[in-house]
Amino acid sequence: MKTPDAVLLLLWLGLLLVAAESGGQHGGGAASTEQTCQPDIHTVLREMSTLIAEQRVELRHTKAQLEAMEKKAEIMETRLTASEAKAETMETRLRTSEKTIEEQRMELRQTKARLNVSERYVEQLKSENEAQAKSLNLTGSEVEELRRERQARRVSFSAALQTSEAGHTGPFPVATPLVYRYVITNVGDAYNPNTGVFTAPVRGVYLFFVFLHAGGHASNTAGVSLHKNGDHVVIAYAHQTSLSVNPSNGASLLLEVGDVVYVKLWPKAWVFDSNNHHTTFSGHLLFPM
Repeated sequence: MKTPDAVLLLLWLGLLLVAAESGGQHGGGAASTEQTCQPDIHTVLREMSTLIAEQRVELRHTKAQLEAMEKKAEIMETRLTASEAKAETMETRLRTSEKTIEEQRMELRQTKARLNVSERYVEQLKSENEAQAKSLNLTGSEVEELRRERQARRVSFSAALQTSEAGHTGPFPVATPLVYRYVITNVGDAYNPNTGVFTAPVRGVYLFFVFLHAGGHASNTAGVSLHKNGDHVVIAYAHQTSLSVNPSNGASLLLEVGDVVYVKLWPKAWVFDSNNHHTTFSGHLLFPM
């Protein structure tokens, strides 16, 4: 591609050649001899025309390139504008995200604080549980002792005099222990149906009752007495000459472990019993002491 300076040089040379040709025509034979040494003006003009045509083509090509570059620049500018808008959007999102992250950090710090409080509370509960576990760490013998003591606190019995045959017991000239052989209830096994004696398994207050039935008789009375360790406590007594009597009595007694309670038939008295169980002896632990 030829530059504009080269084009101007060629045009200047062409003008010189035209001027020289004109001067030769007015100068005579000597000029004609010089004319033969100069290039053909028409050839030069043709070359200049060709050069100008090439310059026009190159100019159009350059113009097309410039237009293309301008379009490309417009596209790039549009893309740049879009990128700037996208960058602004991203910046806005980034600020929003930073704000959200800061809020989450604050929530995380609050959560950590609550977690620390919870951990301290858990440690406190763990320490308390360990202390309670140590206090409850009983040996097998201690547990067995507690079980026996708890079982011993469950004491209650009721027994009737006769097992099956109906009839009177007595009278005897002296007080005689009665054996209530028909066991109705004997929780704790503190009553012995072979001896008629109740033995206190634990220290506490017990409540005892005696009920009896007997036929009225001119000579025989109806009466039994309650005894603790050989000492008389109360009596259930009645006397009439006909029909029947049903006296009863009871008492609350403070007993130590091993104390015994039993019933004696009153001297010259009798009692009646049958499978209906009229005459009974009962006792219950009210509360341990």
